[in-house]
Order: sequence, then C-alpha cells, then structure tokens
Amino acid sequence: MDLLNTLVDKGLRRESPTREEALAVLATSDDELLDVVAAAGRVRRHWFGRRVKLNYLVNLKSGLCPEDCSYCSQRLGSKADILKYTWLKPEEASKAAAAGIAGGAKRVCLVASGRGPTDRDVDRVSKTIEAIKEDNEGVEVCACLGLLSDGQAERLRSAGADAYNHNLNTSESTYGEITTTHTYADRVDTVRKAHGAGLSACSGLIAGMGESDEDLVDVVFSLRELDPDSVPVNFLIPFEGTPLAKEWNLTPQRALRILAMVRFVCPDVEVRLAGGREVHLRTLQPLALHLANSIFLGDYLTSEGQAGRADLEMIADAGFEVEGAGTTTLPEHRVEAAAGDGCGTGGVCGSGGVCGAPPETGADGEADATAPEGRPDLVAVRRRGAGTDLAPNA
Repeated sequence: MDLLNTLVDKGLRRESPTREEALAVLATSDDELLDVVAAAGRVRRHWFGRRVKLNYLVNLKSGLCPEDCSYCSQRLGSKADILKYTWLKPEEASKAAAAGIAGGAKRVCLVASGRGPTDRDVDRVSKTIEAIKEDNEGVEVCACLGLLSDGQAERLRSAGADAYNHNLNTSESTYGEITTTHTYADRVDTVRKAHGAGLSACSGLIAGMGESDEDLVDVVFSLRELDPDSVPVNFLIPFEGTPLAKEWNLTPQRALRILAMVRFVCPDVEVRLAGGREVHLRTLQPLALHLANSIFLGDYLTSEGQAGRADLEMIADAGFEVEGAGTTTLPEHRVEAAAGDGCGTGGVCGSGGVCGAPPETGADGEADATAPEGRPDLVAVRRRGAGTDLAPNA
C-alpha cells in the first residue's frame, strides 16, 4: 500500500505527513487494519523499541468542578455517581502513588479537578510532589491541575515536578461545543507556560465525542505544532449523568486507526494509550501496544480500569517489556533538544514541525452507516484507591 510505505518513510525521518495522508489513515477499511497497525508499529519500534512506559494516576481532589466540560464526570452539574472528596493530604497521596510505583509505574500523574490552582493549591501540590519524591527515588511526577497562572509552572518545577499535563482535547473549531467556561486558547496558553518553565509538556486529545475526521486531524496537527513530549490519546467514557452519555461512536477498529494516525503525525513522541481503552478497544488492546509506547496502569480518575496484573500480563504476552526506571523514554534527539531548548522557541516551532526535524468514517467526516453499539456495562465507576478505604488497583 503506497500510502503506508510513504508514512513509514516519513515517520522514520520525523517528517510530518500531509493532512490528506492523515485523513486517509482514518478512512482505511477494516480489511486494511492490520496493515495500518503493522506500518505504524514500524515507526513506534524505530523510536521506542518494544518498551512500554507505565503511568499511574492519583486523583488528588475528585468532583465538584466549576467547569462545564461535556465529557467529564466531574463537571458542573454532573449527575454521574462518582467519588467526591476534597484534597488528599501529601502523605495520603504519596501512599497512593507508592502502590502504582510498586506495580511498575515510572511516572505518577497528580490530578485535581477545578478550573486551575490557587497559589495555596500550588503550595499543597508542591508538598505532595516533595513527599512522593522523598519516598520514591527516581520516579517522575506529572501535575495536572487545570489552567495555570503566571509563575505557577515555575513553582511546580522548583518543587520537583517533571511534567505538566493539559490536553487540547478536540479541534479549535469545535471546542466551544464541548466547553463554554474556558477557551481553546486558554489551554494552549497553559501548555506553553509549562513548556516555558522547563516542564516536560504533556498534551493530548479525547476521541469519540462525535467529532469528524477533520477535527481529529486538526487537533493532532495542533499538538504537533505545540511539540509536547507526550500525547495521551483518550477515548470518551460515556458516563451516565453527563451530556455525552449517549455518544458511543467508536469501534475497536476505529480506535486503532486513530492511534495509528497519531503515531504517524507524532512519530518520535511518547504516545500514551489513556482513558477508555478497556471500554472501546476491549479484546484488541494488545494491538494498541504496537502503536502506543505508554499506558496508564490500573484505574483512572473516576472509572476503573482492568486489573493492574492484567495490564502487566498483556504487555508480556504481546511481546513487549515494561520500561525500567533507569531507561530514558524519549529518543536522544528529543532529550538533547529539551536540554538546550531545541530550536530556541521553547519547543514551539512556528512552522508546525517537530523541533530538530527537517524542514468507520470516510475522509469527508461523514458518520458510519452503522453506529457501534453502546456498552455502558463496561463503564465502571471507581470505588477503590484514592479517597476510599479500599486498596488501589495497581
């Protein structure tokens, strides 16, 4: 298939595909799926071998968010029956993080609901970061606290944070249909603040919200321009009690095509298989490891994932290996660019290229004729781990 040969060649050179090529990946048929996975897998293995990085989420503060993001079970007005609790104490968060680290997690992601942190919140999270780092030598810590104000990213970096996550989620043109309490530009600004403070930028998307192929390609190309080190690919978990509860738009095959498209557009970036993989990929999860080089271990913020032991068995059975703490995740050229601020633009290339790099829908975005069946039975609300007295899933 000429398209796939072209995309592999470009991926090995860190060259961006065209928008038309990216759309063509999403338009491939189920008969071509294994060819698409194999091609994107060549790019993944070239830059990341057969390593899988494990990440572990700790929900520092659950629910009660004033923002109206339609996809979120913690949103303003959510009727979802999720855990609700205020800030974990630093020692509680460190204990929760330790469970994931013991299960093999290399990075701990500290998440708190809300529009963005107050200065007091930053102090609180800084103490949590320090506690985790003191108890777990060598672990990476990523914070995800919402929109950042001036100076907050620098304070988190001083406390020991390695990365900051803030997803773009969807295309700029449709962002207002998903969220009205902040803007797409607000999100871009926070990613740039994190990058400018020396934090590893982590920013991704949510697929399955009713978006078109063009929306998916738009947001992934926008992410490439921002040049984050890691791109989490979430698949919408349609929680009952949220505006998108009836949006069951994904099949396992489409989810794999989306992951392949992201890998081709962001060849040398940590592509993370994130929320919703169990719900939408189901038995095809192992195939996704040929596309993504990073996953979350165990549970998510407000939903339960498959057992941590099952995650580890899946990785081993698929012929992959868990990335050790002493291994650098990113390719050497990206590490060197980050250390030297790359091309001098804080990692944001105005040309839309990667810093250091050389200069069931159709391509028209129409919906499938046969919509996938919803599987609300697969959406399990988290009832264990942080904020409860029960042991976490790690």
